[in-house]
Amino acid sequence: MTEVGASAVPAVEVTGAGKVFNPGTTRQVDALVAIDLHVGPGEFVSLIGPSGCGKSTLLRLVANLIEPTSGSVRVNGKPAPQARLDQEYGMAFQQAGLFEWRSVVKNVELPLELKGWDKGPRRQRAMEMLQLVKLGDFAEHRPWQLSGGMQQRVAIARALAAHPPLLLMDEPFGALDEMTREHMQAELLRICGETGTSVLFVTHSIPEAVYLSDRVVVMSPRPGQITTVVPVDLGSDRDLDTREDARFFEKVTEVREALRGHEVDELELARGIGDV
Repeated sequence: MTEVGASAVPAVEVTGAGKVFNPGTTRQVDALVAIDLHVGPGEFVSLIGPSGCGKSTLLRLVANLIEPTSGSVRVNGKPAPQARLDQEYGMAFQQAGLFEWRSVVKNVELPLELKGWDKGPRRQRAMEMLQLVKLGDFAEHRPWQLSGGMQQRVAIARALAAHPPLLLMDEPFGALDEMTREHMQAELLRICGETGTSVLFVTHSIPEAVYLSDRVVVMSPRPGQITTVVPVDLGSDRDLDTREDARFFEKVTEVREALRGHEVDELELARGIGDV
C-alpha cells in the first residue's frame, strides 16, 4: 500500500464502462452499467457484492478477456488490449488454470519464460514462490496430483512470480483453509508493500475485503453498478492484531450495511458476514 501523488498514472482507469451479453436477443443480459473505477499505483481495491452482480465481469474487462460494450478501460496508462499484450498484470482467478502436462514448478515459471528470463533465475524465483505458498515439496508434481486448494496456491504463486505492477484476483483464497488463507492474505500485503504492486481483488468475504484493502467497492445486484466506496484506514502494517482492532470491526459493519442497502441474496451475504 503506497501513497501516490495526484499526477501518477492510474493502475486501472475504467470510465463509463458497460457490458451487455447477447445484445438484441431474447437472451440479452445487461451485466454492467456506467462503471467508473480508479485504482492508483500501489493501491489495493476490493470488489464485493451479491452473486451475479458483475464483479468477475468487471475484472475480465480490465484483463481484456472480454471487451466492454461501452466506455473505456486503461491499465497503467495503456488501452486494456495493449496492456494484455505487454503483460502488465498477473492473474489469479477462481479456477487455477494450470497446464496438466507441466510440472508445478514449470507452471509457476511460465510467465517468466514469456518475459524471457533465463532458466536458472526463473527456476530460483519459481521455487521461492512455491515456498511462499508452502508447496516447495511438490515442485515436480503434476497439477492433477494436487488437491483443488493446492492447485489454487500454485496459481497464486504463478501470478506473483514476475512481480507484475498489477494483480487481478478473483476469489483466489476461497479454496484455502482458514489458517492458510490468513497467511496468504498477510503475504500478499507484504509483497504488494515491497513491490508497489496494485491489486484489484474480487471477494465475497467482508472481513477479507476490509483486512486487505485501501478501499472496498460495493456493487449492486445486476445490472451491476458501483453504489458505495468504503475507504479503509487501517495503516500499512496489518497483522493479526489488526483483525481485533475496533476500527476493523467498524469497517466490516460499514461494508455490511452498504450491502444490506440492496436486495442482496441472503446466502451470499451470509458467506461474507459469517467470517467475522
